[in-house]
Amino acid sequence: MILGLDTFDRELLGQLLEWSPTVIATQQVAEQLSVMGIKVDRVLGNDVGDVLQSNVTYLSVHNDSPANAALSFLVVEKYGAVNIVTDEFVATDYVPFVSQINIVVLHQHKKTYPISSGFTKWLPAEDIITLHSEPSNLHSQGLTQTAPQEFKTATDGVIKLEFADNFVFISETV
Repeated sequence: MILGLDTFDRELLGQLLEWSPTVIATQQVAEQLSVMGIKVDRVLGNDVGDVLQSNVTYLSVHNDSPANAALSFLVVEKYGAVNIVTDEFVATDYVPFVSQINIVVLHQHKKTYPISSGFTKWLPAEDIITLHSEPSNLHSQGLTQTAPQEFKTATDGVIKLEFADNFVFISETV
């Protein structure tokens, strides 16, 4: 799903699209992708507008956000995962879907995704991670807090996050 391209690296976009995914985009982004020669499968909006490419299906947004409309479609169609390219991360767009589909949001040189307590991952020294909320009873290993909700890896190695909440969104630098 591509909701915005203003802050996204075009080379990384090419790497994501090498996997031949279903490409869902807003009307404006679909026009940008068409100019770049990238095939769009579904366009989000209430106005069918001009057909940019053949075999494009329109998904009605109605009163939903584009993210909500697209994620609802993907859940109904039983997609297991989605990469979302957008200009900024808005957690409330994704919270209702966390238990239904694996979500990765790529924005502003960051990769953001939900994690559950007990999360572990190997990261190199000096990597910065950001939590998008303040989880209850947070305990971390391998991390030093540098600012509210921001942590830096102390050394190369495995980090661990434990907390009482169901999940929290975490961002890493891409």
